[in-house]
Amino acid sequence: MKRDIQHLPYGYEPPKQERKGTLVFYDSFEDISEQELEAAARTAVERRFVKLVLYPLHEETVRRMTKEPVQAYYKREDRLHDWRREQGNSMITVESLEGKRKKYTPLDSALRHISEVYPAPYFLYLTPEMANLFASYSSFEGWIVKLRLILSEAPEQLHPRLERFSHRWDVAEG
Repeated sequence: MKRDIQHLPYGYEPPKQERKGTLVFYDSFEDISEQELEAAARTAVERRFVKLVLYPLHEETVRRMTKEPVQAYYKREDRLHDWRREQGNSMITVESLEGKRKKYTPLDSALRHISEVYPAPYFLYLTPEMANLFASYSSFEGWIVKLRLILSEAPEQLHPRLERFSHRWDVAEG
């Protein structure tokens, strides 16, 4: 069996990857407008992410997190798929884990799934309300050291944990 040996010049360094990481937009998408989706996509392109993952929450998850009523999961998911097709951008993905589970999915489980499926490093794109909600969970401090947050806009009120970890998040320009 003959082996091909490739020789590289001394000091060769492979080209650095231009794009890296995953930006995950974690939300119910009940009140998210197309302009807000476009802002998230613009942030993903500007910050050179490999993937923008839209992660719609199942209505059971939303009910446990916020107690607010939302449309059926499939309606919100269909809207995201339609928007993704309109964009024609292969880097945008709609995650369907919660649609497969058809029940409440804890944030920890969602983040573990994302870290198994998509390339690191991980950034969560959140509205200020969702960021404050995330910071209120006991597992927040364990996750904030593994990922960073990008908030869609500057929050009016900050959860004390968000204040303490202010070096781990920033606001998307726009």
